[in-house]
Amino acid sequence: MQQEITGTQVQDAVLTPTTPGKGQVSGSLAWTAQDTTWMLSLFGTAVGAGILFLPMNAGLGGFWPLLLLTILIGPMTYLSHRGLSRFVCASKIEGSDITQVVEEYFGVGAGRAITWLYFLAIYPIVLIYGVSITNTVDSFMVHQLGMASLPRWLLSGALIAGMMAVMVAGERLMLKVTQFLVYPLVGILLFMSLYLIPDWKLDALMQVPSAGEFLGIVWVTIPVLIFSFNHSPAISQFAVSLKREHGANAAKKADMILRNTAMMLLGFVMLFVFSCVLAMSPAQLAQAKASNLPILSYLANIHDSAFISYVGPVVAFVAIVSSFFGHYLGATEGLKGIASKQLPFVRERCSDKGLNRGIQLFMFLTVWGAAIANPSILTMIEALGGPVIAAILYLMPMYAVYKVPALKAYRGRLSNIFVIVAGLMSMTAIFYSFFQG
Repeated sequence: MQQEITGTQVQDAVLTPTTPGKGQVSGSLAWTAQDTTWMLSLFGTAVGAGILFLPMNAGLGGFWPLLLLTILIGPMTYLSHRGLSRFVCASKIEGSDITQVVEEYFGVGAGRAITWLYFLAIYPIVLIYGVSITNTVDSFMVHQLGMASLPRWLLSGALIAGMMAVMVAGERLMLKVTQFLVYPLVGILLFMSLYLIPDWKLDALMQVPSAGEFLGIVWVTIPVLIFSFNHSPAISQFAVSLKREHGANAAKKADMILRNTAMMLLGFVMLFVFSCVLAMSPAQLAQAKASNLPILSYLANIHDSAFISYVGPVVAFVAIVSSFFGHYLGATEGLKGIASKQLPFVRERCSDKGLNRGIQLFMFLTVWGAAIANPSILTMIEALGGPVIAAILYLMPMYAVYKVPALKAYRGRLSNIFVIVAGLMSMTAIFYSFFQG
């Protein structure tokens, strides 16, 4: 059976299918156990700490904009990831990942640009997790344990150094440990969604924004939704594996798996979001956003339940740590690729060990600096995470459809226009927020 990929493994996963053999083409498109493994793996890639910040933004405008966003995000997630998988599957070079495919389609210069974009899509997320882990632990110490806050520079430095020490000491062990965290985490979050149902209120249903406010809420929330539903880091290796196993049928098989993944994500994530939104008043959601805490940590501070008070922050901590590991791997690998392939003076002057040490120092100092500064996490997602992900996941594959002969068969479809509009909305939402602010 193919090695399972979790949300924290996708950046350096090794795929070793046993059936069918290398070079063979599977003619059957029937659903298999291996497809289920992929679906759960892609699901685990998307479900991380992102959804812990989603309810504050998605629900802040009330129930009705959230309902429209729920209708939109399912097809947005499926069609965009389908486009990226087709982008990779159409390559004529066996085993080529997304950077190599970009070079094949657009040339070496574009390949270098995409390498930078990939790094810039992942690196801000590492900074976000440095901020959120510090806020989560500080809140737990103060509100649940009754302790005084430690100096922020000391607490953040210790937490970030601890997480990085796990990475440096043994990445293989870390990958094996974190794959066991993903699914219990999913189960606990589902339980939390159901546990909050008795606390549901009608406040959010009574809040009906004007048409302009309604559209503005939808616009600025789209980047956060894209961030929270994103499993694009896994798509490159996912497509490469399916090409190896299914040959000419790889794109069709990918479509099936991605459709079911999107449906599973939509049901699970939006249940959690709706449950949190309906269990809190609009004022509490606004306060949660201002506190810069994951939603479960905020709920722990205001809820009478001892269960939520202690389990909520622990779930948030596990989600953030597991997500940090995977994104740290991706960011450091991307930065190493940039330094070794695009900066000649680095190749000439630094050994591999020296380069790794330099990257580790850079990551520690910048993540630590962000954690001390404590910027708004949702603002960082809106300004950096969502828009850059949209450029790679939504716009690049659609551009390729109309420029690359191998993708000619996918031209002239309404779904292409839908994906392009969604991507542009994500990339321009920051301007709306700027003028509104």
